[in-house]
Amino acid sequence: MGCVLDQLVKKLKEAKLCLTDVYEEVRNFKMKVLQRKQDSLFEYQTKQLTDKQVLAQRSKQQQDFVKFYDSAITYIDKWFDFSPENVMMKLKPISLYEELSFTHLEQVVAALKMTETAKMGKIIFYEDRNFQGRHYECSSDCADLSPYFSRCNSIRVESDWWVLYERPNYMGYQYVLSRGEYPDYQRWMGFNDCVKSCRTYPYYQGGNYKIRIYERPDFSGQMMEFVDDCPSVYDRFRYRDIHSCHVMDGYWIFYEHPNYKGRQYFLRPREYRRFNDWGSSCATIGSFRRMRDF
Repeated sequence: MGCVLDQLVKKLKEAKLCLTDVYEEVRNFKMKVLQRKQDSLFEYQTKQLTDKQVLAQRSKQQQDFVKFYDSAITYIDKWFDFSPENVMMKLKPISLYEELSFTHLEQVVAALKMTETAKMGKIIFYEDRNFQGRHYECSSDCADLSPYFSRCNSIRVESDWWVLYERPNYMGYQYVLSRGEYPDYQRWMGFNDCVKSCRTYPYYQGGNYKIRIYERPDFSGQMMEFVDDCPSVYDRFRYRDIHSCHVMDGYWIFYEHPNYKGRQYFLRPREYRRFNDWGSSCATIGSFRRMRDF
């Protein structure tokens, strides 16, 4: 597979290359890997070595290579979406290097089926309870909401998921909100009426959720994997502290206390080597759950 990978790397290093080309080259790479796996065609030198082995050794070696190919294909599918619904695959037939014209725009609209205005996330902040007083509509991340309202006592979330922060620049207490109405700040488990920054996250389209939690920092100590909600970390994990975690699929929320109470910490797919990586000042986590419409 080395020479096939070398060819891919060489193509990706070309100066005149756009993202749609990257998808095309990686898709071709995947097809070649699949073909080699099906034909049991390995690198020439590797094949020479396996031919010299006894049958049992050669069979074991080939099984290992097949596992390796399966692993490579799995990672490619995880990183790249080759389905017809993917924007990159829809744009593939359109040349992105020529001088753009109205015809190109028509092609883009047709490819993406942009016949309606794109739907964006939307949240409305109200200064007073029960959606009264001065209000502000927001549809994107905002590092400082201070110019738009002085306090926040009720909220309407019309679309997408939102993470609110007590202080500007995404600092302080975190509050995770799904679509719905919140007539007072206790409804989003707020500690006060301060909301000074916010981030929006589109609905998670995947069907799988997976998280691994660890007893110690840097993914050491006892580990346990979860694919569903956990109302009590101690009952399931036998530890009250989580020092590191790896979110593999989906969005998750850590809570300070059991049964989804106390301070909240939003987690997206990535590695968290220490508890301060998710914004906490200590490792104590009482419960956690998948981020969905509650």
